[in-house]
Amino acid sequence: MAGEVAGMRVAVIGGGPGGLYAAALLKRLDPTRSVTVWERNAPDDTFGFGVVLSDETLGGIQHADPVVYAALQKEFVRWDDIDVVHRGTTLTSGGHGFSALGRRRLLEILHERCRSLGVDLRFRNEAPPAAELALEHDLVIAADGVHSATRTAHADVFAPRLTTHRCRYIWLSADFAFDAFRFEIAETEHGVMQLHGYPYAADASTVIVEMREEVWRAAGLDTCDEQESTERCAKIFADALGGRALRGNNSTWTAFRTVVNDRWSHGSTVLIGDAAHTAHFSIGSGTKLAVEDALALVACIEEQPDLPTALAAYESERRPVVASTQRAAQASLEWFEQLETYVGQPPRQFAFNLLTRSRRVTHDNLRLRDPAFTDAVERAFGCEQDTPPMFTPFRLRRLTLRNRVVVSPMDMYSATHGVPGDFHLVHLGARALGGAGLVMTEMVCVSPEGRITPGCAGLYTPEQATAWRRIADFVHTQSPGTAIGVQLGHSGRKGSTRLMWEGMDQPLPDGENWPLSAASPLPYLRGVSQTPHQLDRTGLIDIREQFAAAAWRAARCGFDLLELHCAHGYLLSGFLSPLTNQRTDGYGGSLAARLRFPLEVFDAVRGIWPDDRPMTVRISATDWADGGTTAEEAVEIARAFADHGADAIDVSTGQVVADEQPAYGRSYQTPYADRIRNELGIPVIAVGAISSWDDVNSLLLAGRSDLCALARPHLHDPNWTLHAAADQEYKGPGAPWPLPYQAGSRRPQTGRTDGPKPRLTLA
Repeated sequence: MAGEVAGMRVAVIGGGPGGLYAAALLKRLDPTRSVTVWERNAPDDTFGFGVVLSDETLGGIQHADPVVYAALQKEFVRWDDIDVVHRGTTLTSGGHGFSALGRRRLLEILHERCRSLGVDLRFRNEAPPAAELALEHDLVIAADGVHSATRTAHADVFAPRLTTHRCRYIWLSADFAFDAFRFEIAETEHGVMQLHGYPYAADASTVIVEMREEVWRAAGLDTCDEQESTERCAKIFADALGGRALRGNNSTWTAFRTVVNDRWSHGSTVLIGDAAHTAHFSIGSGTKLAVEDALALVACIEEQPDLPTALAAYESERRPVVASTQRAAQASLEWFEQLETYVGQPPRQFAFNLLTRSRRVTHDNLRLRDPAFTDAVERAFGCEQDTPPMFTPFRLRRLTLRNRVVVSPMDMYSATHGVPGDFHLVHLGARALGGAGLVMTEMVCVSPEGRITPGCAGLYTPEQATAWRRIADFVHTQSPGTAIGVQLGHSGRKGSTRLMWEGMDQPLPDGENWPLSAASPLPYLRGVSQTPHQLDRTGLIDIREQFAAAAWRAARCGFDLLELHCAHGYLLSGFLSPLTNQRTDGYGGSLAARLRFPLEVFDAVRGIWPDDRPMTVRISATDWADGGTTAEEAVEIARAFADHGADAIDVSTGQVVADEQPAYGRSYQTPYADRIRNELGIPVIAVGAISSWDDVNSLLLAGRSDLCALARPHLHDPNWTLHAAADQEYKGPGAPWPLPYQAGSRRPQTGRTDGPKPRLTLA
């Protein structure tokens, strides 16, 4: 660190791999530093058994400290395969590449390295509080784990958020080496249990047994001591273990806790590893994250001019990496929490689903690792030869979609008096020509008062119907095989606002607003938005009839599918959410009462809509806000619509209340669709940051969705589906190029940049 005073004093709280590695690196890079590690346990005390490190982490270790890397290389066991055992069938996926060693041996290597460098290791010594250490040290590294006393003592600064999850697990060991990373499922009389196992030495494997809390209690494992738990687990998974015993090491049943901190440093004290963050063991090792933290922290100290700048740089560098890992870990742990909903899947789909559960492993990179495995999954799914999953047809009633891609409804705010014009013809027509199986209109409003903005399209006048018929006819004539669907909705309390680019959700200028109606008299933006009036019975009947009349017109326009918009805080969504429905009559209170009016509207529309044409419902499966719709309620909402005749559920989230806090990320809304599909067995449309054809193929093969709706990718590229086909070298009937466009089905040639260079000098 530029400007560092010689003899920098460093205190490390916690002698786990992260703390030891940070200590060793700091001392190696500057021998004048005084580095002391406090560890309350003995040198040979350790919990857990094997540690898995990625090639990426090992590459960092090799660069930063070749001595440690060389020692690790001698100890690692390596393997490539993952075995998934499902109802007696073992499916193997290869090409993954793992490296592991015993945690105790890892600590011994780091102890030896620290001692050789002159680090002061103080075992069986409880560290003084960080605040005291900071008085005598220039830097305090808190590597004191998931139960960090440092984090707790300074919670007002670090602002930790701890989330305890729904499964119990126990770390055990077996005295033999699995020949693959093994996932095995046991369906017991008490519920589903799972085993995660992997080798960490030539004669030893880590075995983690995990199950939902209620299963753990029903099985009586909550009353078992370590020995009883070990024996019970060995009996439950006798086949996986070959009848061998398991052993513990101060092993207890634990509920995983996700740790997130708003800040990672306080003055000269900094958090690393589990003290700063945790990620579920099912996607890798906490040790991996801790070692990477240590490496980044020391690098920033070396590179930056002073300690405050270094700590800020460390957090800036690591936070996005950790956040990405935690998102993947969250997806993985939730998958295992919902394991019971997947065990009925066919074996190959189940295995693929498990392997892609975190959304980091996808169809495409599994194909690179093990094409034979992926080919078998595709055949089981029903893919024809050389046909990617996204180009397999899908049937809803008498409508057969030629592929699984949907152009998601996107408000364009470009209608005049509710009439769609040439813009809509070109917009929707271009996307129909672009190859999608189903093109959806924007939310088409059922009344003038039901518009979001003055630019929103409607279907409440003959002129509007004529304009929509023109668009539907264009799609059917110029892009045969493409279906076009209409989404009907009413803005509710979110209406009478400016065009999106003039001020999203902001009221119209004075004198231009129209009155709003909603489930309850609650403005969308408090102090900004207009307060809607609460609909009485007469108003409810009027709106129900408006939906029915719009459905009648939609049928005559020639739309192939109708979707009822019950999401995003618009009128029908406002009845479903407890945050926006505070009625005390028969339309408010319990979920069944909140469902009453949306179901009345659905029934009225289904009664008008032709029986041979499918009808879907879009819902917000969570409000992303405390007290809002829960994932469990979303399942019941979907069940209710399915019972009334919905052919598929379009599963979105949020936009119900202004103070929502979405957990954005890749395919972040798809777990809600996944749950509804696999609990209810109803087809679903998944949405939400699905941006690549690889994502689409992965979601379909895993059984998380039946159709995938994409919005922004289709704004970026109207021919997204055709280009996805070209990228995958697919030329079949699922994505035919329009005849006038066929010359563009191959990428245009570009100028060469790799040709011979002219000779400019003599030899």
